[in-house]
Amino acid sequence: MVFVETSNNSSSAGGFMASKKQSPSMLTWDDPAASIASARHEFGEHGGVNMSIEASATFTVMEPETMHRMFSGELGPDRDFFIYSRHFNPTVLNLSRHIAAMEGTEAAYCTASGMSAIASVILQLCSAGGHIVASQALYGGTHALLSHFLPRACGIHTTFVDVSDLAKVDDAIERGRTSLFYFESISNPALTVANTPELARIAHDKGVKVVVDNTFAPMVLSPARLGADVVVHSVSKYISGGADIVAGAVCGSASLVNSMMDLQQGALMLLGPTMNPKVAFELAERIPHLGLRMKEHCARAMAYATRMKKLGLKVIYPGLEEHPQHNLLKSLANKDYGFGGILGLDMETEEKAYKLMGHLQNGTQFGFMAVSLGYYETLMSCSGSSTSSEMSEEERARAGISPGLVRMSVGYNGTLEQRWSQFERALAKMQDSGLFNNKY
Repeated sequence: MVFVETSNNSSSAGGFMASKKQSPSMLTWDDPAASIASARHEFGEHGGVNMSIEASATFTVMEPETMHRMFSGELGPDRDFFIYSRHFNPTVLNLSRHIAAMEGTEAAYCTASGMSAIASVILQLCSAGGHIVASQALYGGTHALLSHFLPRACGIHTTFVDVSDLAKVDDAIERGRTSLFYFESISNPALTVANTPELARIAHDKGVKVVVDNTFAPMVLSPARLGADVVVHSVSKYISGGADIVAGAVCGSASLVNSMMDLQQGALMLLGPTMNPKVAFELAERIPHLGLRMKEHCARAMAYATRMKKLGLKVIYPGLEEHPQHNLLKSLANKDYGFGGILGLDMETEEKAYKLMGHLQNGTQFGFMAVSLGYYETLMSCSGSSTSSEMSEEERARAGISPGLVRMSVGYNGTLEQRWSQFERALAKMQDSGLFNNKY
């Protein structure tokens, strides 16, 4: 099935490919927000500035022969013909177009969760008995999918490597055997920055597709512009921003997305991780201010990391010059978006991590002990015993996750100075209890 090329003045409700007039290579990438603003704006049925929600699960046709032509692939969303919302829905397609514009890809498809997007891409690109090379530093759920579920269910096995060691990556990827190479643009939670251009070059030289999870760095990094074939997102995080929606997205070529929606072979179509159009509408209303939110998340994270370092705390943040990939991220990042909104605070032991988070939430109201990220309040979790708990102790050590690593998703609610004073008060309580011995 082929989809229509879309542009600002298009009246078609279907399709999500970038226009030839606005191909990814020609878009303004000094600021990805410019690409989103250049995407087609969908108006409401009665002329409203906001689009209408197409809440139908199924769609009618005017002539009985039309349904056969739709199922044969002759007629599709490119010509405003829709079959069923598990296949394509106009409201979800509109959101998909804007996420594709943000990432600079031809197409995108929005799903019910980030893990459904990840799993569907892998199953589309890798057949039973296949081989994957992946970063050893991954979100715990992804690591569990690759190391436990896929070997059992599909006979797909993964070799995990340190993506900062290009020679090891080159050795691990085998021409003719490896189906795809998977890594995170900025790893969760160790904040290792991937050299996407070089990693993509190594994989492509051996005919291997590159899939990059960009959940930690929307707007900050554009992996498709740096060589990735596919970009996946947990839209639940920064893109949503409200900690109230679970969603995902797959961004890539139109041919990939079309193949994933094939009626007989498409992983998205047949596994059915369908996004509700009402959810798509909610998310589409948040995309226009994603750039503003990301800039503030990143600015706050930079300010906190700098101040925490001065207090003698062990801070992990790519914006600090001593971070191993600081210069790399600086060279790859989109202009004016900073270095990400996540920082790591290594308290060395689980006991100290728990105590600090307890003071920060229950004592001074600095933030909340909760998983996820991208919320307007600061969210904190001890990664080793939460979002990375699916990994063994040895695997966590290889990924740079210490037992006392506190992952902090820095929010922007309240003033910076207000929140910083709350952090300082919590740290003073740590010192009073003898768990923080630096002079303060």
